[in-house]
Amino acid sequence: MSPNFPDTVLTPDDGTRAAASGVVILHQDAHLIVLDKPANLLAVPGRGEENHDSLSVRVQCLFPDALIVHRLDMGTSGLMVMARTPQAQRRLGDAFARRQVHKRYVAIVQGHLQSVGDAWQTIDAPLCVDWPNRPRSRIDREHGKPSITHWRTVPVPEVFPGLAEEFLRPQGLHSVVDLEPVTGRSHQLRVHLQSLGHPIAGDLLYGDAANQAMAPRLLLHAYALSLPHPETGALMHWHCPARFDLLEGLPQYRTVQVPPAQRGLNTPP
Repeated sequence: MSPNFPDTVLTPDDGTRAAASGVVILHQDAHLIVLDKPANLLAVPGRGEENHDSLSVRVQCLFPDALIVHRLDMGTSGLMVMARTPQAQRRLGDAFARRQVHKRYVAIVQGHLQSVGDAWQTIDAPLCVDWPNRPRSRIDREHGKPSITHWRTVPVPEVFPGLAEEFLRPQGLHSVVDLEPVTGRSHQLRVHLQSLGHPIAGDLLYGDAANQAMAPRLLLHAYALSLPHPETGALMHWHCPARFDLLEGLPQYRTVQVPPAQRGLNTPP
């Protein structure tokens, strides 16, 4: 069982919601806010007025003191944390830099990918920006920055805590993959899975036409987050499962208790 996540994981029956802003808040206090970012929404504003709408802008309409700590790709959904004070922002940034923040993702990938039993496997492939093809990244073993991802396939996704009981299942051949990145490079999970020959379904940057036809969005979701609280230092855990079919509106949560023997949150190597 992973030391980074508790044995019992609960999702909120009803997270604090601001429906008009499209914001789902799973936790808030005087120091931080934990959010469930929807797919196809920028984490922070992009260039140009047409790319101003983003999760951070929507949150700052509700909490003017909210500050960015990290980002998720536009197509990726799931757990994202924002700070409420400059001190909390610095401490959370330090926790990321010291690898005290642990994240787990679930992805549905193209084709049949199989790990050895329930064992974790590791992709150690340095990444750099593919400058002629920005915003793409690529593996570059000479000039790339160290990039490490632990992964394993999920044999029985119906009891996997990263997925809601009802989730989008592509018609094409696919596999469900549990992921824990050690580093946090741009597009790391997407490029690493593509390097195995199994790009994430619905990937507009790294998938071919058949891949993009599998899903209306990138099937990648940050489902678990563990970090030290910036004020108290207490280890905090959050979890929210993916449905993958929700592009608009707010997801509906309910309490999920999966027996530890089935949860599969064991320790990566």
